[in-house]
Amino acid sequence: MALPADLAARSALSRVCTRCSVSLRTQPRISNGFLSTSKQQRRNITRFPAATRAVQSSPTKRFPSVFARNIFSSNAQAPAPESTEPKRVLASDDLFHSFTNSPIPEIRRRAAYIRQHASCPHPDHQPHGNAPPAAVDFECPDCGIPVSCSEEHWADDYAVHLEICDTLRQINEDDHDLRSGRFFPEFEYAGPQMEEALVNMTNWDTFLYTRQFNAINDDRSMRQATRLLTYPLTIGSVIHELSPYNIKKGGRLTTEGLKSFSALRYTLHPRKTGGGLDVKGLRVEAPPVRLFILGARAESSLPRDVWVQLAHLFPRSRIHLIFIGPESMANRDDEFPLPPRTPSNPFGAIVEDRVWPTMKISTIVDYYHTLHKTGYFYPNDPYFDCFVMFHPGLGHPASSHEWEETLPCLLETKAPIIVTGYTQQDMERDIKWVNKKAAGEFDVLMEPGENIFRSLRWDLNDMDPQDISAGNWGVWAFRGKRYEAARKDNVE
Repeated sequence: MALPADLAARSALSRVCTRCSVSLRTQPRISNGFLSTSKQQRRNITRFPAATRAVQSSPTKRFPSVFARNIFSSNAQAPAPESTEPKRVLASDDLFHSFTNSPIPEIRRRAAYIRQHASCPHPDHQPHGNAPPAAVDFECPDCGIPVSCSEEHWADDYAVHLEICDTLRQINEDDHDLRSGRFFPEFEYAGPQMEEALVNMTNWDTFLYTRQFNAINDDRSMRQATRLLTYPLTIGSVIHELSPYNIKKGGRLTTEGLKSFSALRYTLHPRKTGGGLDVKGLRVEAPPVRLFILGARAESSLPRDVWVQLAHLFPRSRIHLIFIGPESMANRDDEFPLPPRTPSNPFGAIVEDRVWPTMKISTIVDYYHTLHKTGYFYPNDPYFDCFVMFHPGLGHPASSHEWEETLPCLLETKAPIIVTGYTQQDMERDIKWVNKKAAGEFDVLMEPGENIFRSLRWDLNDMDPQDISAGNWGVWAFRGKRYEAARKDNVE
């Protein structure tokens, strides 16, 4: 039987994407979601056989495939004890299969979805071509993904396809690896560490080493691990006092950015007060730092062990993660129905207050501007608040209208706003939209550029196989202007 942690990690790795707002609505609903993971991980482990109880004491120790099932003999008199050993579906040297003929049913369904919704990119099917649009129906033999309507168009446009063919093959193999049924040591996350052991955030390798993660010596395993960790680490790398971003030349942090993030760091890295557990040791503590994840989609459903890594980076501060967005509970309603809206809980927030002693997670299915106008989170303080938007599509034609009311509310808070993009084009489009809607009303805190802690795994857009991206590829930050300047005309 597949463990709940596997369902969370597998789904997050394969479906978390800026385009998931479309794909999640069109794909079959997942019967075992992320929130049930956090609930089941807290249950008593005595339901496991005694022989396997030691292995199962930590839910993140083993991530077997969803395709592993208990196999009982047909002539057995009684059911065999529940087995936690995964059934290996694919060997490490047998990961490449065409999507259509894949041994994994989920990937075959994905191939059918691509054939139904993706269009052939050949110039003949473009607006000025001599043929009407056509759906993709031919799989490239090198990458195994449907990319053209016919073999003739694939061969004719092969030079263009060759630019991304190797990356598509890598995506193919990574997807099969995730469902192969192998043991995933890269999902064994490091726990707390002593404060004297400083974290090095120069890159992924130095961070994993100084955080005492198990060594990851395989490129594919590194890609699988960073696909999840990119979310907490993108935030941590910007607001941590040892951040790789600075005001030096090429450091991308602006003077205003240093002011804003220094305020946050003052709270996140409090000085030692000598407090204790007795009455004489009581000390006044700062309120939790609130990290608002706006437009939350699948990142709100990541295994909670992933988000706890953020708490380990700031062991002496309290953190309150608040996921806000109409899709923040996508594919989770069956496992955790939304609570009714009551006077004490006017927006039906779901609160998980046992994630970690210093971390609490809340999820609200609503738009941020709706909550802001009611004063639900008032007051906002730059010392305790930070907003994060993971590839929100601010400038995308299909989603920009949803941010029209939110942007002025965000600028009003004067708190830092961290934004990521899944490609450089996507990030530049968002910046252009913000400049158009709020020119002269905001300060750039961090210049746009590639995110040091981006996902190393590439993702495929099922609506357009030519469109590949990496989670949180780029990052930049801004906030509402805190200083008003008035021009004085020269008087003769």
